[in-house]
Amino acid sequence: MPDNESNTSSLPALAMLGATGDLGGGLARRWAAAGYTIVIGSRSREKGAGSAADVNERLRGLGLPETVRGTDNLTAARAGDIVVLTVPYAFQRATLEGVREAVQGKILVDCTVPLVPPKVARVQLPDEGCAAVIAQEVLGPGVRVVSAFQNVGAAHLREEGAVHCDVLVAGDDPSARAEVIELIEALGMKGWHAGPLDNAAAAEALTSVLIQLNRKYGIAGAGIRITGEPTRSP
Repeated sequence: MPDNESNTSSLPALAMLGATGDLGGGLARRWAAAGYTIVIGSRSREKGAGSAADVNERLRGLGLPETVRGTDNLTAARAGDIVVLTVPYAFQRATLEGVREAVQGKILVDCTVPLVPPKVARVQLPDEGCAAVIAQEVLGPGVRVVSAFQNVGAAHLREEGAVHCDVLVAGDDPSARAEVIELIEALGMKGWHAGPLDNAAAAEALTSVLIQLNRKYGIAGAGIRITGEPTRSP
């Protein structure tokens, strides 16, 4: 967490597209608490403002400044240095098409999981290979798409205290992956370089397996941990 004003001012502004659910709202609150500037986007300016008000209320309850603002997706995407997509799979493509020009030259963190109701506990990857590859195809080579957060129990992000889960980070640009891992570490979690964007298929598929475990064993939000001690820097 930043410990002085200069560190805080040097942090990238984060645009959270679709931060109306547990995942997006939880990430927004935790990054805001860590000193990041947060702009929440939604399909309408009013809904984005309402989501920001909810996050600010949580921050106020923690005795923290109410620094989050809300607007529509396009305005938020223009304002963010890094853009985080947290919409359901059914809205992924349309949301990306709506902000495509605004995110050129930026990192887009895609949290999408291709769940197809009602059988969300069954792996159903798209023909393209995974949702992250769809995001890259829609946005084009001018955007560095990085996949992350598919295996984090979203409800845990809305709770107080540490989130005991590791995060697999996939993307074709290693420097973009490294920037996203910094964001993960700011949340107190461990991020792992998981290779190129195609490898996001493994993390996306694993979400359905975790849902299955939650149901079978009564787990409140199963996550993953990587075992073993690294012997070199990535």
